[in-house]
Amino acid sequence: MYYPAQYIPRSSPVHDRDPRVKIIVVVASSIIILHLGAAGLLIATGAALLISQLGQIPLVALLRTLRPVLPFFILLFLLYVFFTPGHTLPLFVFGPVQISYQGLCFGLLQVGKFLLLVLIASILTMTTTPGEITMGLERLLRPIGIIGISSHDIATMVSLALRFLPTLLEEMNRISESQLARGANISQRHLSGKFRSVINLAIPLLLNIFRRCDELADAMEARGYQMGHRTYLRQLVLTRADYLVIGATVMTLLGTMAWHP
Repeated sequence: MYYPAQYIPRSSPVHDRDPRVKIIVVVASSIIILHLGAAGLLIATGAALLISQLGQIPLVALLRTLRPVLPFFILLFLLYVFFTPGHTLPLFVFGPVQISYQGLCFGLLQVGKFLLLVLIASILTMTTTPGEITMGLERLLRPIGIIGISSHDIATMVSLALRFLPTLLEEMNRISESQLARGANISQRHLSGKFRSVINLAIPLLLNIFRRCDELADAMEARGYQMGHRTYLRQLVLTRADYLVIGATVMTLLGTMAWHP
């Protein structure tokens, strides 16, 4: 069973790319997406789906990564719809509550951008192992070493955070199943009941996370982990395909910034 955004081992052109290249593409794509209009967003979405297919990522597994953030984006969409001034839609007037055409369009556009950002980040984590992400981040962040900050320490923290995501979901599912087995009603309709269910789930989840953090710290200390620079058995080397991907990404970014200054 794959958890959302968990690495899926495959042999594909996307998996074979250097992790530094994939990180650069994700960062550049995020900047590009934030400057796109509706037509450009559709093209970018098609490109992201094409890349996911090149990476042999099941579409269902990719879309499943949106489930945890959907409630937040739905709330964000409603805020855009109800609080953006503009021409009122006659069919969507409910007493004092009115929906404007501009709010509807702007809400769909902005939420679509955020959803696409989640998708491209998920493609990165589903085609790149946590170890490769750590190596790539460390290499890209090496220039900050001149100010006394260890790039390896930052990359390690990011890698541990990514590794904890499947663990967090596993713990949450296990706690929910345990509460259901004890007769708890987690599908409350009233707001107070939902709030109580969230509290009953959050408290044991936080305690288990702290326990796992202590176990991880003890395991790292027992293995002699020390802060500072690290060497790797396999060194990252950019191929011709990697340079082509970087060049195409930079050209697309510059073209987007010139078109939408």
